[in-house]
Amino acid sequence: MKEYEYYQNVKDWDFSKINAVTETLTNWDMYQILRNNTTEESKILDLGTAGGEQIFKHFPDVKEILATDYSEEMINTAKKNLLKSDKKNVMFEVMDNLVMTTKDNYYDVVTARHTPTDPKQIFKTLKNGGLLIIRGVDQLDCWSLKRMFKKGQGYKDKSTIGLRDYEAVLDAGFKDVELVPIHTREYYETKEDLLKLLYKVPILIDCSEENPDSFETNPEIDMNILDEYIKNNTYEKGILLIRRYYGITAKKPM
Repeated sequence: MKEYEYYQNVKDWDFSKINAVTETLTNWDMYQILRNNTTEESKILDLGTAGGEQIFKHFPDVKEILATDYSEEMINTAKKNLLKSDKKNVMFEVMDNLVMTTKDNYYDVVTARHTPTDPKQIFKTLKNGGLLIIRGVDQLDCWSLKRMFKKGQGYKDKSTIGLRDYEAVLDAGFKDVELVPIHTREYYETKEDLLKLLYKVPILIDCSEENPDSFETNPEIDMNILDEYIKNNTYEKGILLIRRYYGITAKKPM
């Protein structure tokens, strides 16, 4: 499975060594939503946790957090990060989001960041009245860059990823479903910083959400095209990437 091999090779999702400045243009913060909807007694399931970096940086102190990823290498990284922390309420496990093995009617909140999901399985594992929070990467993410390379994540998809996820959440039986487009500007200090991102994140991977088997690992990056992009998109703050994400919140009925 090519996508699996890709994430096995990445191993972690720590961007601290990439010099970039982010400007958020949309007032939607999944971590603030999470904090507003949890208490000390809450149980959280985090899907696609990667190396668990966001758990340690942004998640509230609650009774229990189970964080999962289908890459063993990602989970190994997460467990190493856990040893460096003082967290006693966090567990990391290998799990495929599309073949979930969690308990039914157990979690107060399920979060998913930049990862495939099956809302029907999430619906089963949430308690009645539980909250689902999704943050995803949309088809038009880094669109000007993808257009120059004529490829990239979701480049050939016929419909936006956010809309498909929104419809799947509705079909699963959730209520109060909201879909919010999220736009950010990222300014990278140097070409090397931008390359670190492109080698770590599958922005220029020629793959499709509508056809996951098309996932192609280790793409060659044409430096002539990249240099042209940098020439046309360099500003005082750095090299500009316009990022497009989406946020979804939904409630399981009581």
